[in-house]
Amino acid sequence: MLTSKQRAKLRSMAQTINPIFQIGKNGITENLVNDVIDALEKHELIKLTVLKNAEVPAKLMLDEICKETGADPVTAIGNKIVIYRLSSRDDINHIDIL
Repeated sequence: MLTSKQRAKLRSMAQTINPIFQIGKNGITENLVNDVIDALEKHELIKLTVLKNAEVPAKLMLDEICKETGADPVTAIGNKIVIYRLSSRDDINHIDIL
C-alpha cells in the first residue's frame, strides 16, 4: 500500500511517461493482464489509456487492473490510469519512492 507522499511522487513522475497500453471495448483481457505484468516488471510505473468505447469508466478499470496484476493504484485522471508495482528483477534501477 502506498502512502499519499509516495503516490504524489509517482503521479509527478508519471507526467513525463507515455501510455503504453490501451483498454478498449473488450475491457481487461487475459492477454492484457499478462502484458501489463511484463511491463511492470520492466518499468515498475506504467500509464494506460482507457478508450472512449470502453464500457467501464477509468476509475473502475484502475481497480480491476490493480486487482488482476497485484499493482498499486496511483491515479486515474480523465481517461488515463497509472499503476505501480515494485519489480522483482535485480538488473533494473528501481524507482525510489521513499
